[in-house]
Amino acid sequence: MKVTRKQEKVIRHTLEGWRKEGVIDETEQQRLEQNLSVQLFDWQRLSRYAFWIALACAIIAIGSLVADEYLMALLFNFGYLTRAIILALISAALYFWGFRRQNITPEKRYSNEAILFMGVLFTALCLSQVGMALDTGSGNVAPLFLLGCAIYGAIGYLGRSGLIWLFCLLALGSFFGTSTGYASGWGAYWLGMNYPIRFVLFGGVLLAACYLLKPILQQRNLFNTSKAMGLLYLFIALWILSIFGNYDYDIWQSVRQMELMHWSLLFALAAGACIWISLKTDDGMLRGFGLTFLGINLYTRYFEMFWDDTNKVIFFLLLAISLALVGRYAEKIWRVGEGR
Repeated sequence: MKVTRKQEKVIRHTLEGWRKEGVIDETEQQRLEQNLSVQLFDWQRLSRYAFWIALACAIIAIGSLVADEYLMALLFNFGYLTRAIILALISAALYFWGFRRQNITPEKRYSNEAILFMGVLFTALCLSQVGMALDTGSGNVAPLFLLGCAIYGAIGYLGRSGLIWLFCLLALGSFFGTSTGYASGWGAYWLGMNYPIRFVLFGGVLLAACYLLKPILQQRNLFNTSKAMGLLYLFIALWILSIFGNYDYDIWQSVRQMELMHWSLLFALAAGACIWISLKTDDGMLRGFGLTFLGINLYTRYFEMFWDDTNKVIFFLLLAISLALVGRYAEKIWRVGEGR
């Protein structure tokens, strides 16, 4: 069995623990350890990182192409609708190629996902050209995001691709933000709610839907991505809400920080609830989000309350001490886990 150095260390620790507890004898331990073969170089991780970097470079290249009017005119010297059709055909070909490779060579997971992701990029470009072709000056771009969400959702679901499903959820959030913004005339409030409160509700609904549809999403390997995006929408919105409250920027400048304290408490309660649930269910993702955003909340309040009134030497000294204590505590937990 080929394993990495880290995996070998964990397996040997486990076998040693089982031997001491009498689960296996020394002969069985040696027999199992002889089947371990250390892989000196993690080619799988290199493959994943290489494809990520390649996709990032492709995004930069396509973005540069779109920004260059001369090249766009040279390569796509057509009307918006014709460009959209060409880009749609390219994206459809990429999707067909990616799904065909998934059926023929499912073990080439990273390259298959990279091909599907290129289809996502060309779909986005296609939708931008459709938007320009159908633009009436109303500024309502929400239908394009909804169409993109439907396409990415179908591709991500059929392809069992968490990466493309991530773009589906990003497009869904963009649809919600732009549709409520358009409905409010691009003002600060929609039904009395500014953007942070809207996305607190959006993140909560997305998280609830994620758990309601858990069996279906787990079957397609999409549950963790959905849960992470729901938590991310929820906590980032709560963080912004704890800073600005339900105010627009002009009114917020005259609001005292103490008037926003109830939003900070709500933020802390949400993070605490995540930590509490994670302790009950041993959910590492909930624990990570809860601890991370509880720390962000505390440090945000620290900057808000003490930045103006504290000497900067003392301010950063206290900040350094607190971060060192956090690091020391994290190191202690890590060393206990490593010992186990």
